Amino acid sequence: QGLYSEMLGRGLSPRTVLHTHRILREALSHGIKWGLLMRNVCDTVDPPKPRRKEMTALDYPDVQRFLDVAVASPYGAFFFLSIYTGLRRSELLGLRWSAVDLARRTMSITETLQVVNGKGLMSLEPKTDRSRRLVSLAPDALAVLAGLKIKQREQREALGMTWTESDFVFSHAGGSPFYPNTVSKRFAELVKKAGIPHVRLHDMRHTHATLMLKEGVNPKTVAERLGHTSVVITLDTYSHVLPGLQEEAAAKFEEGMRKAANTN
Repeated sequence: QGLYSEMLGRGLSPRTVLHTHRILREALSHGIKWGLLMRNVCDTVDPPKPRRKEMTALDYPDVQRFLDVAVASPYGAFFFLSIYTGLRRSELLGLRWSAVDLARRTMSITETLQVVNGKGLMSLEPKTDRSRRLVSLAPDALAVLAGLKIKQREQREALGMTWTESDFVFSHAGGSPFYPNTVSKRFAELVKKAGIPHVRLHDMRHTHATLMLKEGVNPKTVAERLGHTSVVITLDTYSHVLPGLQEEAAAKFEEGMRKAANTN
């Protein structure tokens, strides 16, 4: 308990302390299983409870205003796919052409690209087992990817031996992958230029999920698309969307009952 208080006193967030608690608890549980410990002291302390962050999502007009501005940016295709797929930044950055099947309109999420302290940019495993998934592509997203592939082929032919072959879908003219912080910085600049409400790049993931739920897409399908470990996480994260959906569902149910009554 003293450790957690000390961490909070150093300015660490309650969520960081909670993650620490979970890791320690898991480690000590193995100690009990192996007969090295008699009890798990983490069960006797109270970790802080992080306050739920309000999810920010854009509506359709603001999404379109952003895309109208982003289309001319070298990162335009990245932001377009971010909105159309709901992928995490690291998942999009780690996407390779070998994982994209244009014929079947799918992408396989099998690795991420992240900055690791002391090691720089590294390819890593996805966040969880459920994060390894197959994501279907809408026709417009498919067209953007197809156009990007043609553009990269032309760049490769023009640069010849100076091209860095990495197979990354999102890369600079020479073939080197995008850098995470640079992508987020360019996104913030485009948001300001578009004159839309302030949002983070990660909010494009929330936008994708929120708009799909509002369109009546099954939450389980949304959970699978986002790579959530459980549909419960999806329902909990986007609970602010559900009241309106429940009202709509109740109205549709009543409409169906009335039709049945009129038919009889």
